[in-house]
Amino acid sequence: MHIQGIIDSAVEEIGRTLLGKEPQIRLALCCLFARGHLLIEDLPGMGKTTLSHALAAVLGLSWKRVQFTSDLLPADILGVSVFDANNGSFNFHPGPIFTQLLLADEINRTTPRTQSALLEAMAEGQVTVEGETRPLPQPFFVIATQNPIHQSGTYPLPESQLDRFLMRLELGYPPPRAEREMLERRHSAALEIKHPRQCIDLDQLEMIRVAVSQVHASDNLLDYLQRLVAYTRQSAEFEVGLSPRGALALLDCAKTWAAMHNRGHVVPEDVQLVLPAVAGHRLIPSGDYAGDGHALVDLLQRNVDVVGP
Repeated sequence: MHIQGIIDSAVEEIGRTLLGKEPQIRLALCCLFARGHLLIEDLPGMGKTTLSHALAAVLGLSWKRVQFTSDLLPADILGVSVFDANNGSFNFHPGPIFTQLLLADEINRTTPRTQSALLEAMAEGQVTVEGETRPLPQPFFVIATQNPIHQSGTYPLPESQLDRFLMRLELGYPPPRAEREMLERRHSAALEIKHPRQCIDLDQLEMIRVAVSQVHASDNLLDYLQRLVAYTRQSAEFEVGLSPRGALALLDCAKTWAAMHNRGHVVPEDVQLVLPAVAGHRLIPSGDYAGDGHALVDLLQRNVDVVGP
């Protein structure tokens, strides 16, 4: 089966659980295929956790969920050594981070100290506890959800933490037809949907990743990508533009999007499609646009229009 066929099956399976969100599902899969970590930001009850559970199921990965709260400690995530009186030594008890897919639920409801416990894991696929470095299972993905920062009891993620997420998505309200189906399911056992089945195994995951590494980006495409990045750095509309890491992330996701559609080369439309999810949490708008997420999307579209293909 072609890569696009495999992905279409996974999208359809997840779509049985999360209705009316096919674009977000495809971007989430793109993030995971690109070896990144995903941040899902939206109001409570929008389906953030549902999407995370479904992604773990269709990939057949071991997963654990951590509910981030204000009193959560780094040891609650990483693990701790406990003294064993019988043999007179310390035994390490691994925390929930030792899994293939970690769901960090409401990550911005915990303190910056605990948030930072994920940095090494997300960047290097390992954790250091009490001076000893321990590798994490592979593949290793973090899917974090967060509530809007204006809600009470939240701690904004620092820029260094945000930058560890390859993509940030927003789900938004469902379309009326999808919401109607959800309401009907609540009262009809005949419409109950089973837990998503596995559609992608580890061999297929590796095959997709190999295909991504073989996607070609022409000199003209790289010129276009550099013009987009340069615009974010030079325009007065942004206080902070895309970093070199952000430019690499944009290229990686564009190559992955091309591979997901059975293409061996990147086109400008691939870059444009992944740009909001890759750049939105890395850019800081200035002036009247500051703090307005919808205005940031408009700025990114203007970026695309000004630079041109």
